[in-house]
Amino acid sequence: MIYFLTVNYYSTDLLKKLITSLLNQEKLEFKLIVVNNSPDDDSLDSIRSESVLIFDAESNLGFGNACNLGIRWIYTQDTQAIIWIINPDAFLPENIRFNPRMFFQLHPHISILGTIIHTTAGKVWFAGGSFFSGVGEIAEKDFLSNSDVDYVTCDWVSGCSLMINLRNFLECPYFDDDYFLYYEDFDFCQRYRQEGHVVAITKNVDVLHVPSSITNRNVFNKVNHSTYSYLLSLERYTNGFIFGLRLLRLLGLAMVLMLFKPQTGLAKLSGVWRFWRRDES
Repeated sequence: MIYFLTVNYYSTDLLKKLITSLLNQEKLEFKLIVVNNSPDDDSLDSIRSESVLIFDAESNLGFGNACNLGIRWIYTQDTQAIIWIINPDAFLPENIRFNPRMFFQLHPHISILGTIIHTTAGKVWFAGGSFFSGVGEIAEKDFLSNSDVDYVTCDWVSGCSLMINLRNFLECPYFDDDYFLYYEDFDFCQRYRQEGHVVAITKNVDVLHVPSSITNRNVFNKVNHSTYSYLLSLERYTNGFIFGLRLLRLLGLAMVLMLFKPQTGLAKLSGVWRFWRRDES
């Protein structure tokens, strides 16, 4: 059994496309776990089925905490399961040949596996993540386009399409609840890499994605959360000097944006303010 896990936030129409793409796969035995971050969204009842289980959160938990709810439930069902976290605005092409269970049988040392992600226009959206702690650079890098191997190890992979091989975890893995949105996938990979787990990415399966189709509904919140989570990640995985330089650069950019894109600039400043006040909340 492959457990797909996704987080809903008023995304029923997107989820219908994702479910259709899963049902169109030949010989794919799966359950889709939907954690509902919008509990008043009654339209989700239309997608409930034997293969689609819906868990209502009491409120909007954010991406990582919502995933944790689903991961914990799956872990209680099968500590050897494969969890495939996938965005509601992503879907699989028809008749993929990729078999997650076979992949992890061939490469059992891999604990966290990302996939190459393309936009519906065919552009590479994500193909691997790198991190240079000495300069505080959290970057995306194309590890796959010029490679024909089954996988390439990397520093982090996108939570838009991320598999967890539970067999390699002595305890239930989790996303850090300090993150509400953005960079929780980076932190997840960094924490478990530090424990010795292998993070990798493959292009044996291609996931299609409509970028920011949900988060762009409220750009202020998107930038606010992204800024907060970025600073949190830098604080954890770089030193004080690098953190200070990156913070000054961010503040400078926010002030420039205040002149041309005031809402974006204000959102960045708001994210910085939330970060500094986080211990008081």
